[in-house]
Amino acid sequence: MSILVAVVAGFASGISLRSLFYFDWEPVVFVLMMAALIGAFAFMKPRRAYTLGAVFFIFVALGMGRSAIADTPAPEAFTRDLKHRVSYDAVVVGDPDIREKSQRIAVEVISGEDKVGMLAVMPLSARVAVGDRVRVYGTLSLPQAFETDGGRTFRYDKYLQARNVRFLLQFGTIYTREPAPWYSVPAALAHMKHTFLDGLNRALPNPPAALAGGIVIGGKQGLGTELQDAFTRSGLVQIIVLSGYNVMIVAEWVMAFLALLLLPRRLQYFAGGAALLLFVGIAGISATAVRAAIMAVIALYARATGRSYAASRALLFTVFLMIVWNPLYLCFDPGFGLSVAATAGIIWLSPIIEARLTRLRPFLKNAVATTLAAQISVLPLLLYNIGLFSLVALPANLLVNPLMPLAMASAAIAGVVGMTIGPFVPIIATIVGYPALILMRYLIFIAEKSSALPYAAFTIARFPFLLVLAAYVALVWVVASKRFSTTDQFKFAKKAST
Repeated sequence: MSILVAVVAGFASGISLRSLFYFDWEPVVFVLMMAALIGAFAFMKPRRAYTLGAVFFIFVALGMGRSAIADTPAPEAFTRDLKHRVSYDAVVVGDPDIREKSQRIAVEVISGEDKVGMLAVMPLSARVAVGDRVRVYGTLSLPQAFETDGGRTFRYDKYLQARNVRFLLQFGTIYTREPAPWYSVPAALAHMKHTFLDGLNRALPNPPAALAGGIVIGGKQGLGTELQDAFTRSGLVQIIVLSGYNVMIVAEWVMAFLALLLLPRRLQYFAGGAALLLFVGIAGISATAVRAAIMAVIALYARATGRSYAASRALLFTVFLMIVWNPLYLCFDPGFGLSVAATAGIIWLSPIIEARLTRLRPFLKNAVATTLAAQISVLPLLLYNIGLFSLVALPANLLVNPLMPLAMASAAIAGVVGMTIGPFVPIIATIVGYPALILMRYLIFIAEKSSALPYAAFTIARFPFLLVLAAYVALVWVVASKRFSTTDQFKFAKKAST
């Protein structure tokens, strides 16, 4: 375990240093020299400390190198057309992101040997779908970092680059040249998603239908700016984005259904894993969802084979895999960082908090400890990224979290009935969707009322990164100073998927 911590911590440190402070290869050589110097003392006591130190610095250097490799310039074949009107043949690779006055469509353009992702900002009247071959026109530009309302600099260029988007196409038009081929898997998954959302719209009115779609497969479309702000201020925004909690619940549902059919146990876990991957594909692949899916698959494999599952090892292994694959996730994808911080808090901090809540009933103790651990763990990053501090987040989450599995189940049933029976007998979809409607209205009520309370949330203008580091060093010290057994880790393994 210590070696794994040294590997992941070193690699993440190297990526962070190279991402925040741009430099050439000299610091990499210096770090490797440090690793060699510390490794030379590995024969002395304490040997383990010297060995871990050498491993740490070796992976710091590797992280710097991986970040440098990922920091490639935009293809020259396209940069010469910047600020000019251009047109390209492209393929739609992402579901259109509908905004109030426009939509953002991720496309992939192939020009000769160059293949590059672009974000086409198009009118709402444009109608395209994932997998369509299109012709897109517009003014080519590079994404730029910008100042947020809270006075923070948001690296929008790197945020998009983490999603393989290097250019913007604005003030143009897009039209379909050829629909997605029948064998296109992304197109089929996107079609399933929209069919399900249409089913929810038949079963429920808006905004409950939009909220139901958000808690089942993620997304804020249709909620409106005011309602989104209410969920953000109340600290409940995580329920309308795809998270590991959603992912693991889906896997558990599938396995429970297959258990009723008396199928072999290993087949249950295999089907649960397949359903999990299908669910993530339908909902849209994001860094947070991929992290949750990898951890859940590891958990399912451990349960199917009878091998022990250590949530902490799974988290570290997953983070390492993802930042090797795309080092930009670490510093330029806020959702990934918040997801990892919340999961780490639930794994390591939740048992410490729960052990001190001696006067609460077991169920309430578990809910309070889990919610409080997640809130504490993400707070430094939230203050750094957006500066929002919600005073009502803990009570709001305690009122909402116990009902989330029921809310997801009722919304899923309403959507399935709405897309299968709803087109022929609408009244049945409405009746079946009534439990989901009640739960969605309850979630909206909690979000709106808690966010409207005086001093429910306030914004901190500046929160230096050094304070973020200090806060997490303090949390690590608290966790390290409290010893809990491997049994305790296993007890909280299921929570780790959140």
